Amino acid sequence: MSMKDHILTALREQFDQLDELLASLSEEQITTPNFDDNWSIKDVVNHLWGWQQISIARINAGVHNREPEFPNWLISFPGNWDENATQTNAWIYKNFHNQSWVEANKNWKEGFLQLLDLSEKVSERYLLDGDKYLWLKGYSLAFVLVASYEHHQEHLEKLIIWLQEHESKE
Repeated sequence: MSMKDHILTALREQFDQLDELLASLSEEQITTPNFDDNWSIKDVVNHLWGWQQISIARINAGVHNREPEFPNWLISFPGNWDENATQTNAWIYKNFHNQSWVEANKNWKEGFLQLLDLSEKVSERYLLDGDKYLWLKGYSLAFVLVASYEHHQEHLEKLIIWLQEHESKE
């Protein structure tokens, strides 16, 4: 299996696992604040979606061999979003907290699938080349995908732990 296939297979498996887990929860479980900063599962999904949009912009730029075109909501961010994750996370929460669960879940799913689809269009050579895209400052597009995987995995693990703790209290 090629490195590209390995990365995309891992991302697909992760998507399926998280999608299945989210589908098993009630809307009350999804919308009740239970995490750091008083976030709900819906807020975590919005958070993942926000950072996912950045990854999509980067992969899309690689597909079209141009600079990334980041989403409008990010362009309006006050400051350097790439250097202050805490501030960026607060910005995502502020701007998307009131979104319905149906919309948040739909956006996350569509974004994840778009990321996979775009990634299929990048040759393995260019996916792994850390010198191909100057705007990535020495990182490769594969790094973008692995970082997305790790970010989703971090939140998936927290969600699983929370569910296990929640079930043991019932």
